[in-house]
Amino acid sequence: MFVEDLCVRGLARTRLAKSVHDAGWSMFVTMLEEKARTWGRTFAEVDRWLPSTRMCSHCGVVGDKKPLHVREWTCGCGVTHDRDMNAAVNILAAGRAERLNACGGTVSPAA
Repeated sequence: MFVEDLCVRGLARTRLAKSVHDAGWSMFVTMLEEKARTWGRTFAEVDRWLPSTRMCSHCGVVGDKKPLHVREWTCGCGVTHDRDMNAAVNILAAGRAERLNACGGTVSPAA
């Protein structure tokens, strides 16, 4: 009985921690949206599963998963990417694509 109690408590704590985390993230996103609106900026959320670090920002090809210690990689098209800069370019393009798509504009994977 005691072991079952500990398992239930552990599960309850895990769920509570997740709820607090989700609520905190939700509040952070809400604050960002408000700041963007206040300053006349556009706020867009992109898909959390967007392969931003492994998609070539030049040609749009999605490469294989890479371990975190790989900081630079070269695409088959010949362009060498810094992992973080490439991800930033892809996230910006995805956010812009969402905005253009909502307004009826054309959408392309690479910006």
